[in-house]
Amino acid sequence: MLDLLAIAAHPDDVEQTCGGTLLRMAEAGYRTAIIDLTAGDMGTRGSPEIRVAESQAAAKVLRVSHRENLHFPDARLENTMAGRMTLAHRIRELRPRTVILPYWEGRHPDHYRASEIGYEACFLAGLKKIDQYTEPHRPFKIIYSSIYANVTPSFVVDITAYFESRMDSLLTYRSQYGPVEEGSALFPDEAEIRDRLAAMARFYGNLIGVKYGEPFVVKETMRVDDVVSLPVRSL
Repeated sequence: MLDLLAIAAHPDDVEQTCGGTLLRMAEAGYRTAIIDLTAGDMGTRGSPEIRVAESQAAAKVLRVSHRENLHFPDARLENTMAGRMTLAHRIRELRPRTVILPYWEGRHPDHYRASEIGYEACFLAGLKKIDQYTEPHRPFKIIYSSIYANVTPSFVVDITAYFESRMDSLLTYRSQYGPVEEGSALFPDEAEIRDRLAAMARFYGNLIGVKYGEPFVVKETMRVDDVVSLPVRSL
């Protein structure tokens, strides 16, 4: 059984959006995992084989217990019954308590499709009669990584101690962020991507009074039992 499962459209999506949170949870003793829905085979740089190999190297940096790629079609990801059932089957086998999904709106259609597929697969995974070979399991909590969404986060995770390792995991993708001529006009270089992600993490960290943070959104109301011990100063 997993404690935390991140589901993303492409290799390197998780590293950009919630890698620090995965690292923090792993250090806290939780079992974490990643499912990439596609291998990014329509990308300008690299190949599916290279990107999957890079994702496995990144997984070691992120200290996840398990990572796999479902090889759904990149750049034409569709919310089909076959796709939902494939993912639901894996959710039933991995049995995560909490699932991280991409925010449900975005520039890249694959990202919001991954959010749709992930949410519906989580629901289907809890239906007893949908699959006679695996036990039903529905995650308790779904949270949405919102670092690229122009929305107010429901909460922010302090990743100050894990930011550099998160960057190391992302830069494991040398086919995407290394000194490659192909597509150089479209891709920022390593220094620029580091500056951009540091600036974003600093912004969200500042919201909670720390150096670096990762933002998340939940659809349901959050419960608080002790208003006296709430973190983050008001004044």
